Amino acid sequence: MAQVLKHVGRHADKKIVLAYRQIPGDEHMCLVLYSDMLPSLVHNEVMAVLESAVGQNSAELADALFRHTMSDGRNCLEVCHKSGYLKKVPTNQVVVTPNAKSTVRLDELNKILNEMATGEEAIKRLADLDKGAGMTGKKEGREVGVSPSSRTQPVEVSGNATVGDVLTDDQIASQRIAQAAKMKLEAKQLLAEAEKLEQEASSFKTTTNGTTTKKTTAKKKQAA
Repeated sequence: MAQVLKHVGRHADKKIVLAYRQIPGDEHMCLVLYSDMLPSLVHNEVMAVLESAVGQNSAELADALFRHTMSDGRNCLEVCHKSGYLKKVPTNQVVVTPNAKSTVRLDELNKILNEMATGEEAIKRLADLDKGAGMTGKKEGREVGVSPSSRTQPVEVSGNATVGDVLTDDQIASQRIAQAAKMKLEAKQLLAEAEKLEQEASSFKTTTNGTTTKKTTAKKKQAA
């Protein structure tokens, strides 16, 4: 079974690490790191985060990079941002490669992920991607949801960053606010579940010998 690795892909035949799959307020753009263009120290730190459990469990790799301190004491995401290694790229030009058997264009993947909260069909489609469904006979899997003729032609990529290529502080702040709102929602859901469990627990009592039995007060009243 092919190993699934999140946050990796290609752009213009160059290997990329996907930091943000969508930029807040500019959703047709994503933010990537060209792994082969990174200095060895930054490259090793980024790849270590990418391959870690924290990196693979993060919805956005940038969140894991933000929490990672490099061996020289610097913040990994801050180094990538201030050094100009982060590049803005249209999502329809990025091909995500979760394993050796399947590929999907990032704009199509974003659409699926955004639909997952409202439909089971999107969840099934994503599961099919993980299994490498819809393979062609070629070494490389087809792009899900698009025909080869519809692919946007790759653009020339320069190793030098420009002001327009990097994520602004406002965009980073917007991403943090969105993450915080999501965490608050999850916290509310957990609290609601905890209250439900407490209510269920109140219907049980512990006897003197340590066994647990359900209260039968109501039944006794009915019998009387």
